[in-house]
Amino acid sequence: MSKNIKLIEAIKNKGKNIEAEMSFFDHLEILRWHIIRSVIAITLFAILSFTFYDFVFNQIIMGPKSLDFWTYRMMCKVGAALNLEGFCVERIPFNIINTELAGQFMLQINSCLLMAVALGFPYLIFEIWLFIKPALTSIERRSARGFVLYATVLFIIGALFGYYIVVPLSVNFLSNVSLSEEITNQITIDSYLSTIATLTLGCGIIFLLPILIFILSKIGIMTPEFMRASRSYAIIIILIIAAIITPTADVITLLTVSAPMFILYELSIMVSANVKKRKELAEKEFYNTK
Repeated sequence: MSKNIKLIEAIKNKGKNIEAEMSFFDHLEILRWHIIRSVIAITLFAILSFTFYDFVFNQIIMGPKSLDFWTYRMMCKVGAALNLEGFCVERIPFNIINTELAGQFMLQINSCLLMAVALGFPYLIFEIWLFIKPALTSIERRSARGFVLYATVLFIIGALFGYYIVVPLSVNFLSNVSLSEEITNQITIDSYLSTIATLTLGCGIIFLLPILIFILSKIGIMTPEFMRASRSYAIIIILIIAAIITPTADVITLLTVSAPMFILYELSIMVSANVKKRKELAEKEFYNTK
């Protein structure tokens, strides 16, 4: 009798395992289609970038190297208005060289792919949302409403901040660092492109901090109390980062770079506090209904 019971239990467990495997493979199939659609979107944006490659390369990629770049012109105007010396960028002393036979060909491909990732990032976020949405409860879906919109807006603001503020300040500072007059800056195109892409996309991702804090607060890892207690450390880290990438030691430039980071941190605290408040209200309603 016990053997029959064990056999029945084994058959039931086997059925559950098969069902779980089917569910797992179904998820893989859904994920595969999300990846396929994302790859198609990136490919289309890459083709679009390739079509307008002269504008992409000369105006966007090489823009921060030109003294006529918008940021440098604004710095000169601000410096003249406030009578600040060293604010106007007078030279960017480095030459860009290609050291490989297929270097310029690979440059065209890589720059088109980077532009495609930047342009297609909102769609990638949308595909991620479509993948995780079925696993959320109705309450979680309501609380995460507007996720794609908020993430897209924050990424665009961060990328623009990185491209128009962090990139030109970094390019100007790093190119003017000189240990000896015997050393001439000859920068490879790969190094220049990777610097532009890393700083621009990196700032876009950093600006997603409130979204990350929202997720961590929802699962209970991050709390507003911890963030408030760590505010002094965060301020020091932000000031150090801003001081490294700013070309001059004046307070105005330092605040220009660090202010958005301060705002992001404070916004993240507000997001975490809001999540905690909603959790407490939900728990209160749950116990009151009992």
